[in-house]
Amino acid sequence: MSAVLPAVRMVSTPWRSALPALGLVLAALLWLYRDTGLAMVAIWNRSETFAHAFLVPPLVLWLVWRLRHRVAELTPRPQPWVLLPMAAAAGLWMLGDLAGVNSVTQLMFTALLVLAVPAVLGLRVAGVLAFPLGFLFFMVPIGDFLLGVMMEATADFTVAAVAFSGVPVYREGLQFVIPTGTWSVVEACSGVRYLIASFMVGTLFAYLNYTSTRRRLIFCAVSIALPVVANWLRAYMIVMLGHLSGNKLAVGVDHLIYGWVFFGVVIAIMFMIGARWSEPAADLRAVARPARVGGTPPTASQTQFWAVSALAVLLVALPQGAAWRLEHEAPRPAPTLTLPDLAGTEPVEAIGTPMAYEPVFVGASALASRQYRSGGRVVTVHLAYYRQQHYGHKLVSSENTWLRSDNTTWSLRSTGQTVVDVQGRPTALRTAELLGGAIGGAARSRLELRQVYWIGGAYTVSNPWAALSTVLRRLTGQGDDAAAITVHVEGEAGSGTAAALDNFIGAHLPAIAERLATARDAR
Repeated sequence: MSAVLPAVRMVSTPWRSALPALGLVLAALLWLYRDTGLAMVAIWNRSETFAHAFLVPPLVLWLVWRLRHRVAELTPRPQPWVLLPMAAAAGLWMLGDLAGVNSVTQLMFTALLVLAVPAVLGLRVAGVLAFPLGFLFFMVPIGDFLLGVMMEATADFTVAAVAFSGVPVYREGLQFVIPTGTWSVVEACSGVRYLIASFMVGTLFAYLNYTSTRRRLIFCAVSIALPVVANWLRAYMIVMLGHLSGNKLAVGVDHLIYGWVFFGVVIAIMFMIGARWSEPAADLRAVARPARVGGTPPTASQTQFWAVSALAVLLVALPQGAAWRLEHEAPRPAPTLTLPDLAGTEPVEAIGTPMAYEPVFVGASALASRQYRSGGRVVTVHLAYYRQQHYGHKLVSSENTWLRSDNTTWSLRSTGQTVVDVQGRPTALRTAELLGGAIGGAARSRLELRQVYWIGGAYTVSNPWAALSTVLRRLTGQGDDAAAITVHVEGEAGSGTAAALDNFIGAHLPAIAERLATARDAR
């Protein structure tokens, strides 16, 4: 008899009103933010790094089902004040949507799904469901920002380990040469996919096998550190297998297969060791009831549930309407973009062949390049202009980079920042060094590069500030016109190329920016 009581209580008042009210909010979120949800699914489908996210929704439903008896013993009470963080999350979603930043829109969409529970059902119900609700964030395909750091770390460890093994190695950036061949650390070698997958399953394992917060946190930390170290060992092992076998093993498809097999073995060992410290499972039917002072609080009425639900739907719908209106404003034609004659320089006439190097800017509204002879050197200026930015058509994007990953002509040796005096004002610039030709070869060409964003007349090298400032300008009716200015010169290191390039930018950046302003203001 006692086993069926929770089920009876779940369909009795106030659950009879609470569950449909929550269902209304969740249905509204899934409908209003369907484009964001579908964009998440599309990333899961095309990226092996985030394919594990398909498991998150069914796992969350199962985790909630496990806790149904504890939830049934609670009395739902709506918390109208939670509508404030819901409104903030919806507002941040709108900013992310206008900037075309998937990570922001998808995080805020997931946050809205999570916040709907305490808003309609109350904090005690949300507290019992805290882990399943938090686990929902594993749906968000985020983590690509770690690629560069983890690729560098993998290259550092692999080169050091190979050298320690007595194999001569020469490194340039993410590429290195050993006597039997050339190797390169690419995105698939970064270990990001192993890290994210390990952290997700490790978190779930810790929740299901431990009751102590300390043990759970320790195991989660191990699930983060272990795949990183395992990926370093995997990379070293693959290089050494290829070297010792004369490049007959651990190359091509075998390269990836050996990596996943090794990772699977490491994770299995992690679970086997972690299981030795498993704690007895908690009683999922038990509910810790706090002492009540002054009697039992009043039960929420049906009207309260539906009122909070209706307000929540209204709050999450308003940013959608505002974003839709801004996205459907009258289109402006693509700007006519040219580079000016620059005082003290001579233009280098085009000879009908492609330039030796151009930076990568996807979906630009207009592109322009021109070469100048200055101080005996040929300096190339490249402009990428963006207007009415959105997904796939924005200045700040992971696709916009110095080089494509499959570029075989140039290799990125180093990146950094410098400061140049422009009309008496220190201006930060990104820097890069590219090398052409085969790694380790003789007479290789070298490019020194500088880059800065131009946004409404101001300069910046900060991606977050560039994205935010373009959105703020759009919201205030100033338009989101922005551009990237890239300047490069060829020459050997130590031959004065860096100083010559900085002097060129300091003298001529204002004239280039003036031409961008002309393109912005033209109607």
